[in-house]
Amino acid sequence: QVQLVESGGGLVQPGGSLRLSCAASGFAFSRYVMSWYRQAPGKERELVASISVGGSTNDAASVKGRFTISRDDAKNTVYLQMNSLKPEDTAVYYCNAELLWYEYWGQGIQVIVSS
Repeated sequence: QVQLVESGGGLVQPGGSLRLSCAASGFAFSRYVMSWYRQAPGKERELVASISVGGSTNDAASVKGRFTISRDDAKNTVYLQMNSLKPEDTAVYYCNAELLWYEYWGQGIQVIVSS
């Protein structure tokens, strides 16, 4: 049974930090491109960051220099370190795994940036 379980979300003040984790099970994690997406109220889901099997990363322009994606294949976990958070980062964040025609999603976790 494939599972992607996100954790680490919550409420944080502007300028603060959070680290999201996504624990994977039920598939060959190390072979998959892992990504974080987010969806704000009334907006479409957008790619935040992705990391390849070899560790190459790709970040959205809106988070470049503030967010860092990483993976630990020994723990089947992908992380998103979010620094200098802004109110516009408020969204539900989703973990995604992709390999060819296989794609899996987590249930999503809320991040609220507000004073």
